Amino acid sequence: MEDNNALFVGLDVSKDRHAVAVAESGRNGEVRYLGEISSDNASVGRLVRKLARPGLRLRFCYEAGPTGGLKREIEALGHECAVIAPSLIPRKPGDRIKTNRRDAEKLARLYRAGELTEIWTPDAAHEAMRDLIRAREAAVKDRTRKRQEIRSFLLRHGKIFPGLKAWGTKYFKWMHGLSFAYSGQQTVLQELIVAEAQCRERVLRLEKAIEDSMLDWPLAPVVERLQALRGVRLICAATFMVEVGDVRRFTNPRQLMAYLGLVPSERSTGDAVRRGGITKTGNARVRRVLAETAWTYRYPAKLGKRKYFASRHMPEVVREIAWKAQARLTKRYRALVARGKRSTVAVTAVARELAAFMWAIARIDNQPVTT
Repeated sequence: MEDNNALFVGLDVSKDRHAVAVAESGRNGEVRYLGEISSDNASVGRLVRKLARPGLRLRFCYEAGPTGGLKREIEALGHECAVIAPSLIPRKPGDRIKTNRRDAEKLARLYRAGELTEIWTPDAAHEAMRDLIRAREAAVKDRTRKRQEIRSFLLRHGKIFPGLKAWGTKYFKWMHGLSFAYSGQQTVLQELIVAEAQCRERVLRLEKAIEDSMLDWPLAPVVERLQALRGVRLICAATFMVEVGDVRRFTNPRQLMAYLGLVPSERSTGDAVRRGGITKTGNARVRRVLAETAWTYRYPAKLGKRKYFASRHMPEVVREIAWKAQARLTKRYRALVARGKRSTVAVTAVARELAAFMWAIARIDNQPVTT
């Protein structure tokens, strides 16, 4: 249904300047380019006041990107603003010209036509928690990179750890006891060890900050309940919630699976049906933590001591879902492997169903968990 009292505003945003185009209501409404404005708050406010007229509904939109905060700024002025998924914007295969003006006009035109997909945007508190989770993920990647540098350096010089488990106490004692023929090589090893220690300490500090921030985060009760599931600990549950956000926007678990890119791709025509690997669309962080967690379902269903004491105070419905998930997913993994599926394929299938169980727990009435 057409919105005849609306003006659709497309913004091609960047760090310094925003390109602005507007589309009048109606199928044949005029689309015109207004030029560029500065990205500061005062310029945005002037633009909004210039466009506003009595009885006219302003509807802004822009592509999701690193320049956040614009949506909250426009909504604070009393107008609608949608953040658009860039990967889902229709594009003509033969279009080889891209400019700020064209992008702004296309956004306004497609937004008026209802052809754009709006993404869910978090509030300020949720975004702060998301920043913490992503900072911790970046720190873990840095730590992994430093450890790989150390192992590559030792391997080049024929230093092989005789034990079974690396990066434990024995491993560090072994490294500190190594000696090289040249002092320069000894210095390189020490510098690498110091760099790895700094990354490890950074990870620990961020994990402590995440635990502290859970005390006043509205979704903390949901994060705690998700930990009733096998293999789900604080970081996994928190990553799921900060990246997925409000699970109530998914009316069924299949929508969540598709949103996370865990459903099979398909290329069918006529009577031929061809399905391939998962689509891998959506949030890669959630797919990764779900896949890592899914590996724990290789083993028979069992409620361990730690998980029992961590979940015994939770509502009965949560514990029932967690046990149902464990019984089903462990059986699912063994059945797929018995059919000749690769373990990675079986784990992906388990991760897809695990997302459904997490959806079910997250949708339970959000009351504070009592201890």
